[in-house]
Amino acid sequence: MPEFSYQQQLMDIWFAAFHETPLLMNFDEERALAYGTQHGGGWRLDCLGDLRHFSDNPNFQPEMLDVYPQQIVRAGIQEVWQRSPVSLETCGTPAEWKRDGFDVDYILAQALRWHVSTVNVKSSPIPPEWKMQFDDFQKKMGYRFILRRFEYPRVVKAGQTMRVHMWWLNGGVAPIYREYRLAVELQSSGGRASANVPVDIRKWLPGDAVFDGPLYVAENLKPGKYKVRVAMLDPRTDKPAIQFAIQGRQPDGWYELGEVEVQ
Repeated sequence: MPEFSYQQQLMDIWFAAFHETPLLMNFDEERALAYGTQHGGGWRLDCLGDLRHFSDNPNFQPEMLDVYPQQIVRAGIQEVWQRSPVSLETCGTPAEWKRDGFDVDYILAQALRWHVSTVNVKSSPIPPEWKMQFDDFQKKMGYRFILRRFEYPRVVKAGQTMRVHMWWLNGGVAPIYREYRLAVELQSSGGRASANVPVDIRKWLPGDAVFDGPLYVAENLKPGKYKVRVAMLDPRTDKPAIQFAIQGRQPDGWYELGEVEVQ
């Protein structure tokens, strides 16, 4: 690699050019890793699963058991996951881990401890014996939104607000990093209207999130029964973009939660 001053100039070009696209810092250069993550980047490493205990190659020391855990601390990136993604690539493939006798439970647990959002397994098959571990892993990596409770009045009035209580659980190990809009919709054959919930879901770290507050009921809704629906919308398309870990998902991506009478 070139001297750090040149690395810094190159990184500055990237950060100046990309304001919306999430950027990831590669792991190998400690000083560059620290600089890039301090300026908003996430981080990635490319040897997830390397459980070698010894190496006589000074440029390729044991990654999982030695280099990575210490470098994370030295670069000061332990909390980066709270605002920027962590992406991992496997060293070899899971089939090669099995061939070499590596401990898959340790590898996947370590990835979760690093608050991983994405993993590249190089389009390789998962050993059938490990399918259960990987299925469980996929339910924990990244974000996993579970709506635990949703309360609202039985009757609301068009042109006024209705009081809503939401209790969500992020059952994953990381937040979501894009600015999707949480919305509640009232929908019937005669019309529909949605209201954005004033929350920033990017701040929903693993654990509970609660919203208590009013949402506006559109004045043009005709009296009648309406389905109450919820979704996280892509601001570019205004359509549901995120799947929740609950039942009730409809073909259009919204989740039905019950009914309300509009007067």
